[in-house]
Amino acid sequence: MIAEELLNQMIPPLKVSDTVGKAAKWLEEFHVGQLPVLDDRQYRGLVTEADLLDYELADNSGQLLAGLPLGYADVHVQSDQHFYSIMEVAIQNKVQLVPVLNKEREYVGVVTISDTLAAFGQLPIAAGQGAVLVLSMEERDYSLATISRYIEENGSKVLSAHVAQDEHDPYRIRLTIKVNTPSLTRIVATLERFGYAITAQFSGVGELGENEQERYDALLKYLSL
Repeated sequence: MIAEELLNQMIPPLKVSDTVGKAAKWLEEFHVGQLPVLDDRQYRGLVTEADLLDYELADNSGQLLAGLPLGYADVHVQSDQHFYSIMEVAIQNKVQLVPVLNKEREYVGVVTISDTLAAFGQLPIAAGQGAVLVLSMEERDYSLATISRYIEENGSKVLSAHVAQDEHDPYRIRLTIKVNTPSLTRIVATLERFGYAITAQFSGVGELGENEQERYDALLKYLSL
């Protein structure tokens, strides 16, 4: 799924001509910690509860948002970006929602973290199918959107992912992914061709030995997959 397919039509943007009082009311009404602010159709940033606090305490709720030093001007995704990109942007910037822009950099809407998680949870998997692989990489090389694209190019989908620090190297991370197809051969070949190190794999093809089944079940339980 891509960003334009996940737009939340219930959360409206604010305008630079709106007041602090209106922004505070909308944050409370829509139960969000941030809202996008537009100048015409151009995205200017997110206004947060913290941004408004001083003005409200000073009883200056009539202050226009145009006069506020808005943050998060660079926090957004393009409408055709994968929903993993939305998650990465949200997590890195600790926001509840991510603005979506078109190719002309005009605002088209927002995607919330809850919308993204819902889309993640809707990906189907038949009982007893699927496979898990574990990748090791430097933190700077981590891009779930890129890895997901490589997997999808091989006719599979990422169902869940878990990132942890590599206990053997503080500069590397360990990414555990569950996919919805039982065979990993083509996926592994593609990932290795692009320089990713596969440290473990649990394939759904064939019968698992008792020890391997226990490891597989324990892994899924740990990841809540």
